[in-house]
Amino acid sequence: MLFAVAGLLALVGILNDPLHTGRLLLVAACDLTLAVAGLLGPWRRLGRYAPGFLGLAGFAVLGLSTWSFGGVAAGTGPFLVLLYAWAALHFPRWILSLFALPATLAYLVPLIMTGQPPLVLGSAAVLMPIALAVAFLIEAQARHLRDERERLSRIEQWRAAMINTLAHDVRAPLGTVRLVLEELEETATAPQTKMIGAALRQTSRIARLADGLLDVQRIDSTGHLKLDRAPHPAHLLVKDALSYVREDADVRAEVDENLVVYVDKQRFEQILMNLVTNALRYGRPPVIVRFTRDATGDRLEVRDHGPGIPDHLRPRLFGQFAVGGDQGVGLGLWIVRQLAVAHGGQAAAEARERGVAMVVTFPAPPGDQPQQ
Repeated sequence: MLFAVAGLLALVGILNDPLHTGRLLLVAACDLTLAVAGLLGPWRRLGRYAPGFLGLAGFAVLGLSTWSFGGVAAGTGPFLVLLYAWAALHFPRWILSLFALPATLAYLVPLIMTGQPPLVLGSAAVLMPIALAVAFLIEAQARHLRDERERLSRIEQWRAAMINTLAHDVRAPLGTVRLVLEELEETATAPQTKMIGAALRQTSRIARLADGLLDVQRIDSTGHLKLDRAPHPAHLLVKDALSYVREDADVRAEVDENLVVYVDKQRFEQILMNLVTNALRYGRPPVIVRFTRDATGDRLEVRDHGPGIPDHLRPRLFGQFAVGGDQGVGLGLWIVRQLAVAHGGQAAAEARERGVAMVVTFPAPPGDQPQQ
């Protein structure tokens, strides 16, 4: 792009200096040739520092340009600095230092050839150190950003490996625990059966949480989830999901028994459990679960009666790691939003006079008319 702009400016310069049309056409041709070479050259195969030869060629064309304008370096200086800035974004300092000699020659030789006074020649003593200093500053910042990007890439690889390992390795011991609990259930007394049943439900939930971790990784890597959607009675979905909530929790469900929703049952359970768990952890009872339908589709609302959420936090509440703290890492609501989007809906936080309502919308089942 830099060479293309230089070539176009050389063509525009013909309008101001028609006496040097031939020279300016030569400069434009050289710049545009370098632009095409920069765009189409097989630089990846030639090596990391191979594009540096474009810089050397660029300095030569700058010198030709100065000579073409009769020793006027008003355009050469800025483009020389820009060439150095481009080099600083891609090459280490030793290459920038090697550029100092050809850059200085490209600036001085045409001035000497056109008989410029010593004062003009002396401008190189100011321009070249400035160009080199600017390049070093840019190179340092670019190197810092590259190092930071590599560090974040390593962290991301470690995180992905940790999630996969945790999610996969937790399944084997869970399977063993489940088998033991099922055998104990066959010979247990009534009170024991109740406790074992609760343990089995929580074991199943941990297995689904492991699947959820894999979902996080899958969303990050592919950007989407595969859903198994089907019509389900809404009140049974909510009842089954809330069976995993501790018995002493003040959670109340208000769901029309005639409402049928079109969702992935397992993913819906993840959504509801994440919202209810958050409401119990950060809000105050009672927690109200409502599932309704209007003209826009189905609407799941989980409301608590706690202190609420500040206005400045609500827009980013469903972001990844947005509001993690001592009690969590900030993934629960992000997963809720991803699952809602996968269903074709949305997730949002709405303020209430007391507390906050987490709202997830779903499209109505195909062919269904909205309930009035």
